[in-house]
Amino acid sequence: MNKVSSFISLVNSNKELRKKILFTLGVFVIFRFITHIPVPGVNLDALRTLFNRNQFLGLLDIFSGGTLANFSIMALGLNPYINASIILQMVTMVYPKLEELSKEGEAGREKINQYTRIITVPLCIFQAIGMVALLKNQGIIIEGMLFPLALIILTMVTGTIMLMWLGELISEFGVGNGISLLILAGIVSRFPVSIWQTASAAGTISFSNLLVFLLMSLSVIAGIVFVNEAVRQIPVTYAKRVRANQVSGGQRTHLPLRVNQAGVIPIIFAVSLVLLPSMLARYLQAIPQANIAGFFQKLAATLNPDTIWYNLLYFFLVIAFTYFYTAVTFNPEKIADEIKKHGGFIPGIRPGQQTAKYLNKVLTRITLAGSIFLGLVAILPSIAKSITGVTTMSIGGTGILIVVSVILETSKAIKSQLLMTSYDRFI
Repeated sequence: MNKVSSFISLVNSNKELRKKILFTLGVFVIFRFITHIPVPGVNLDALRTLFNRNQFLGLLDIFSGGTLANFSIMALGLNPYINASIILQMVTMVYPKLEELSKEGEAGREKINQYTRIITVPLCIFQAIGMVALLKNQGIIIEGMLFPLALIILTMVTGTIMLMWLGELISEFGVGNGISLLILAGIVSRFPVSIWQTASAAGTISFSNLLVFLLMSLSVIAGIVFVNEAVRQIPVTYAKRVRANQVSGGQRTHLPLRVNQAGVIPIIFAVSLVLLPSMLARYLQAIPQANIAGFFQKLAATLNPDTIWYNLLYFFLVIAFTYFYTAVTFNPEKIADEIKKHGGFIPGIRPGQQTAKYLNKVLTRITLAGSIFLGLVAILPSIAKSITGVTTMSIGGTGILIVVSVILETSKAIKSQLLMTSYDRFI
């Protein structure tokens, strides 16, 4: 409590930081207000029923900040922007010009952000068309309405661009990463509803099960914090150089290798793939070829989220995608070349190829621990449901991981702001 009160007093004494926090909260209010403005011509009751039956749409609703379930004018949320960021990040690893651009500091990052915004627009249009087609087939979009479908698509694209703009405003004038904070706001906004549903069902759930569920939740949050902050420090020594009677180098530093290099991306990829059969079954159940439709329906029934096969496949897919994404985003050979180029070496390891093999060996081992943890977080709702019987408080392992990660990131941003202010006063 003393640390919390001292932290609050430090924030209150820092006028600039206080303005940034108030600005961020103001954008949150605007965001939550707009999420309740629905797109015209949509049957919201039928839409909520569809979301309760489809876990993939529920995952998309997490990244839309809760706007998709209400089908507001920001129904697509930040999904197209996130997809554009992932695509551009993966292309940067294989396209030399983009890789050089990413190393140009602030100017290079600004250009990459501009490319991300440009890619987001066609992705918005594509996803809006797909979402409208899906809802129309399900009878959720009301036929014979005054508003044409093109206007709905244009409204959804405009809403995503506006939401992206609000996120960038937070990043520039507020605290932390605006996109991440808006996703956090959408997830946290579900908590009151979940708590109310749990309280309403308290008569059917024993106190011991609620206590076990609470302990599991606290343990998972502590585990996420521990794994997110876990880093393997690889010692790196730089040789001394003498030029014009001046000695440079001779420093010892560390190369940090994170246990969770991939973040939440493997869970997104895995859940998209494991829920694909049920999505295909919905589309193919009306086709004349009964054999094909029956095959996908049986496959969807086998991979139902309540079955053990679904959870096993989900778990191993998360592990596989964690290794894949880590291999794409972290190149040991390039890191080894950079260390060698600057006259550095890992004690006991030869520079160059031997260093790359050593880094790859260490990364493979720590990624195994991180991937297993991500897999357990992914199937957490099923584990909690089977043990405690509590289903109303399950926001999903992905949601918990996002909330904890964003809170840690934002707290670091606030601490760095306070540290900068302290240095300014000292100077």
